[in-house]
Amino acid sequence: MAGVSLKCGDCGVLLKSVEEAQEHAELTSHSNFSESTEAVLNLICSACGKPCRSKTESDLHTKRTGHTEFVDKTSETAKPISLEVPKVAATDSEEAVGEGSSSQSEEMVVPEVDKKLLEELEAMGFPTTRATRALHFSGNASLEAAVNWVVEHESDPDIDQMPMVPLNKNAEPPKPSLTPEEMKLKAQELRERARKKKEEEEKRMEREREKERIRVGKELLEAKRIEEENERKRLMALRKAEKEEEKRAREKIRQKLEEDKAERRRRLGLPPEDPAVTKPSAPVVEEKKSFVPVRPATKAEQMRECLRSLKQNHKDDDAKVKRAFQTLLTYIGNVARNPDEEKFRKIRLNNQAFQDRVGSLKGGVEFFEICGFEKVEGDQFLFLSRDKVDMQVLNSAGSELNSAINNPFFGVL
Repeated sequence: MAGVSLKCGDCGVLLKSVEEAQEHAELTSHSNFSESTEAVLNLICSACGKPCRSKTESDLHTKRTGHTEFVDKTSETAKPISLEVPKVAATDSEEAVGEGSSSQSEEMVVPEVDKKLLEELEAMGFPTTRATRALHFSGNASLEAAVNWVVEHESDPDIDQMPMVPLNKNAEPPKPSLTPEEMKLKAQELRERARKKKEEEEKRMEREREKERIRVGKELLEAKRIEEENERKRLMALRKAEKEEEKRAREKIRQKLEEDKAERRRRLGLPPEDPAVTKPSAPVVEEKKSFVPVRPATKAEQMRECLRSLKQNHKDDDAKVKRAFQTLLTYIGNVARNPDEEKFRKIRLNNQAFQDRVGSLKGGVEFFEICGFEKVEGDQFLFLSRDKVDMQVLNSAGSELNSAINNPFFGVL
């Protein structure tokens, strides 16, 4: 099949003739052309009659004007392309001679465009070729349409190529130029339209931002609610645990009182006050004796009694007793966490801070001795040798000290 167009191998554009190929080469410096069997599209707008040479061009025309119906006349206008190079006027005489014959063929001229709009585009900084092309392809509709066309086609390879159309002797005269007053009104209308469009866009963006702020605010409120709910549950669980601990402490004190009372009546040879409720004293004694051989229980009992004695001996100064308990807990905790560090296992007895907090209180040094400390170097130091560090004893000491500090009824009786 004979070729019906020339295709540029550099940009892929289809050209109808050798003349168009030459003009394209001059404007773009492209030189790779080949004969193609693909015809140049000729889509004619049914509404305004504007020819479109590509699907992209017809889509842009539809976008600008709203015209959607096109008549495909590609097959009617497609014809085998002649690859003969047209004769170029070599001299002025030959041009003068051939002027008469060339006038008989189709003459290509620059399309007529609105001069006022062209001047306004040039005043805005657009080149004449680009402004002319924009006005021609936008149908001389308006300054806004021409500017939009330039923005949409600024990447086209032929954007700065002067458009050429066949000379139409029957063409209608161009639209009358606008008067200066009309130009001012038109420019004011364009500015007002652009301002309204900008305001509408800003309002739309503000609505979107407001929706986003509301969404984020709801998420933050929900997260805060969940956090507060979790905190409330945690506090409730903590209060419940404290109440249980207090209840157990009260029950333990009550049991201890009952046992001490029964023990005193037994020693005095008195019968129990209520035999139906109070347990016999003998089984209680046997139960206590059953725990005597267990070493951790014996140490724990001695520590508890030592702490109780310390509080009884200084019951008039609760702050001093509590500070002594906390100091003992610090010393024991340091040894339990760092059993290999000698500095935690050796205490100078004449240290003023130690004396003020623990040493001067009756029962303070005795508690250390129950934990395994021994007086060395002429009773100048309390020392716990590494091989005598018993973690079970230290843990029992820590538990007894925590109970003494946190139990408000400790040592009351």
